[in-house]
Order: sequence, then structure tokens, then C-alpha cells
Amino acid sequence: MAIPIAVLDCDLLLYGRGHRTLDRFKLEDVTDEYLVSTYGFPRQFIYYLVDLLGATLSRPTQRSRAISPETQILAALGFYTSGSFQTRMGDAIGISQASMSRCVANVTEALVERASQFIHFPEDEATVQSLKDDFYGLAGMPGVLGVVDCTHVAIKAPNAEDLSYVNRKGLHSLNCLMVCDARGVLLSAETHWPGSLPDCTVLEQAALTSQFETELRKDGWLLGDSSFLLRTWLMTPLHIPETPAEYRYNMAHSATHNIIERTFRTIRSRFRCLDGSKGTLQYSPEKSSHIILACCVLHNISLEHGLDVWSSPATGHVEQLEEEYEQMESVDSEACRIRQELLLTHFS
Repeated sequence: MAIPIAVLDCDLLLYGRGHRTLDRFKLEDVTDEYLVSTYGFPRQFIYYLVDLLGATLSRPTQRSRAISPETQILAALGFYTSGSFQTRMGDAIGISQASMSRCVANVTEALVERASQFIHFPEDEATVQSLKDDFYGLAGMPGVLGVVDCTHVAIKAPNAEDLSYVNRKGLHSLNCLMVCDARGVLLSAETHWPGSLPDCTVLEQAALTSQFETELRKDGWLLGDSSFLLRTWLMTPLHIPETPAEYRYNMAHSATHNIIERTFRTIRSRFRCLDGSKGTLQYSPEKSSHIILACCVLHNISLEHGLDVWSSPATGHVEQLEEEYEQMESVDSEACRIRQELLLTHFS
């Protein structure tokens, strides 16, 4: 019985007998400029990923000619940063399009496994204080532990009957809830929420809410826009500011919260698979969620390595959704008291 060539190509290259690796592409043979233009990152960053993920990506098997961790990482970075499985990308590193797809899946899962290592809130007092100082230096808003917002990423329709991923504009998407610090480092990322859910509902059901309410953090708060309800740990803008202090509070809030929008633009610009310019993510919601989270992990690692230049907005097929909401003031009297005390103490 004939064996399909595509199956041989993918399986033999990726998992091979005797675990001999296929190394058609050598990092040392090309310039940093080429690596950045083709794969989005410089040589030392790629070497770091090989050290970080190499053990996970090297799976000994009984077959031959496995693809090396280095090549798998290049294939994944090529997809993340270009949003395409174009033949020229596979040709550049010597593997087929089918093998590229398998490489992306392997690297994505390896990064997702390490998400908690790179995406988390600081715990020690000195780092928390530094976090608040950084935010205060932006616009004079005290006590800020992070800024929170949601962003939509387009995905293919799971199936004709499932409307839970259809957002307000009639497109299928995942609604991703994220928190970042003053440099744009992600402190929390929940990438699995169906696009039909409004931001306030996502936050209501999110692990982030459980984390803040369970831990009863009294050392500060997050900043969220008016699509969220005011909470003791989440300060929102005033709907209709009337006094000079309220105007100053809203201005400081807006200037500080803008960091999350810049962070979203940077992530979309760096990882074009998320910006819609090459079409939607052609995976199930679960796999698409993992790809988004993998990009979030890479975003934080890149900041750790000094690749922190704010990028210009990416232009894609999916525009950011502006929430349609009925403005409601919180019925949480303690939250209202905290915001009023903030107004009197710091903005009057």
C-alpha cells in the first residue's frame, strides 16, 4: 500500500528514527538583520528560546531525522510574526508546510506550559511598590497595580451552530482579558473567552476577579475603563465629572489606562498572526487561545530582553470593538467610598 508523501514528510522530519536532527538551517550562517526581518527577533533571543524550550521540543522516538528545537522555534516565530504558513518560510529553513504546522503546535504548547513563569503579578513588597511608583510617574495616579482591558482576536467559525464566538460586529472572535504594568509587561492574560461576551461579563467570570476578591488586596487597585463596574480593587472613570478634582482624576485615569491600548497595539504589530491582516486564526477556539497566550509569553520575554520599543499600530481586518454599554455607577458603597477618598486625597 502506498504511503502518502506528505505523511512521511511531516512525521519523519518531526519525530524521526534514532532522534537524529535535521539541521538544514543554521543561525550562525545568517545576519541578525535577516533573522529580525524574517522571524521577528534577533539571534540571542532565539538562542534563549532554544535553551528555554529545547528539552521539551526534543522528544526521543524510534524514528529518524527529527526536526531540531532550533528549527521548530524558527518555524513558530515565522508564523507568529507573519501570520502565514507561506511556502517560502518553510523553504527558508528546509521543511514543508505540514511540518511547519506541527512545529507551531509544539512550540505553542511549550510556551503555554510556561505562561505562569512569565505572566504573573509581583508578590514581594519592594517589587509591588516599584510597580505603583512607575504608574504614579506616568500621570500621578496613586496605588495602581495594573491596567486592565479586553481585546478581540478573530478566529475561524467553530461550527455553524455555535454562535457564542460571534461578536457584536458579526465576526467570530475570542475576547481576551489582559492586565499590564507601566512598561507594557503583561501581569495577567486570559485568552479563551468567547467573543459574544461583553467585557464586563468576561471580568465578572474571570480568574482575575477571583484572585483579587479572594486575596482581598488592600495595597492598591487596577484601573479599568467604563465598560467595567467600579469595585474596591478596580477604579473606573467618573461618568459625568463635575468638579475640578473629578476632571483631574479622569484625566490621570485616562492617561494611565492608555498603556494597555499601546500594549495591545504592540502585540498585534509584533505578532501579525493576531492582527487579522492574514485572515483569522484557522484553528479551534482552544488552539487559537493557546496561540494568543504563546504570543503573550513571547511579548513578556522580549521585554525582559530589552526589546521594548513601542510599535506603531498594525492595520488588520478586525477593528477593535468599542463596547456598547449602559453606563452604571457601582452599587458597591465601599468601592464608591474608596474612589471618593482617592479624589479628596490626591486630586482636590
